[in-house]
Amino acid sequence: MSLTLTASQGASAFPSKTLLVEDALPTVTSSNFASPQAVYDGGYVPSTVQGIRLRIANGAAGQTGLVKAWADSFIRYMVEKGHEPFQVPWYLSESTESLSLLSKGEVDFALTYVPAVEAQLIHVGDASERVYAFRDQFVLVGPKSNPAGLKDDDDIFLMINKIVCHGHADAANPPKDHPPTRFFSRSDRSATNIKESLLFLTIGQLPWALNNPSTWYLRHQCFPREALKIAASQSFYTLIDRGTWLDAAEDVTSALKAFSIGGEDPKYDPTDFLLNPAHLLCGSRLRPENESICKEFMKWVMADEGGQRVIDTFEKNGRVLYTRPPST
Repeated sequence: MSLTLTASQGASAFPSKTLLVEDALPTVTSSNFASPQAVYDGGYVPSTVQGIRLRIANGAAGQTGLVKAWADSFIRYMVEKGHEPFQVPWYLSESTESLSLLSKGEVDFALTYVPAVEAQLIHVGDASERVYAFRDQFVLVGPKSNPAGLKDDDDIFLMINKIVCHGHADAANPPKDHPPTRFFSRSDRSATNIKESLLFLTIGQLPWALNNPSTWYLRHQCFPREALKIAASQSFYTLIDRGTWLDAAEDVTSALKAFSIGGEDPKYDPTDFLLNPAHLLCGSRLRPENESICKEFMKWVMADEGGQRVIDTFEKNGRVLYTRPPST
């Protein structure tokens, strides 16, 4: 099977121009959220006796394995305190959908990256508590052939501007000796999609505009891991979270280069445009029998020897994927 990618044509429509990627990849649809992507039990076989005690919705950190690491560690922590083993399901969903699931009470926690929307849920009472759980960074990646001519000392806005300029030029006169400049968007209301849109808006560009869609701006709704595979196989530039980048397979990262990465220093300027703060929100529609354990989980995530210890030691390919928030 092949996955059809389409050039931008507004917020809800796709044009006839297509690109094909071998091996169809998961698409973001409402069906993705009907059942958990995985259920964790801390390694305890009798966890089904207690059953599900808390539910978590997230996208990228679930795909990298951090949600599993948190869930398994927390279950073992509670068992050591005398609690019976239990289960923690993870629902694969981008930030906007994760918060929607939380608002409806379909999950107990949402781990998301959209501060403005998170604050709204607290304000209207759909979430009872919100903590800064860890920080990630965004990464602009692209083909090693670098058709847009990005330089190491370019700032992120100059890089995006070059992609726009070269994208238009290559669309008008397709190059014969190298891949054309093209940008891939997940177009799924995720934190990455929102950040990417802000990058283009900041330089006064709307490549997705209805009246003048840009053929070099290609879109397909999918999750982070799949987006990176598409970028690698088709020589696209794209924005991705650093955790997904470090977790990616060698055959994916070897086809791409990281041109700009958000600051990794915990003391780095918090206004860095490519920082990606992750917040954990606890819902206000908890089941009465699970309320105490959910509150315990919220405390554990922020504890030095609990969830923050997991953050410090969570590695893939020899690199720690995330860092603690500035206050911990």
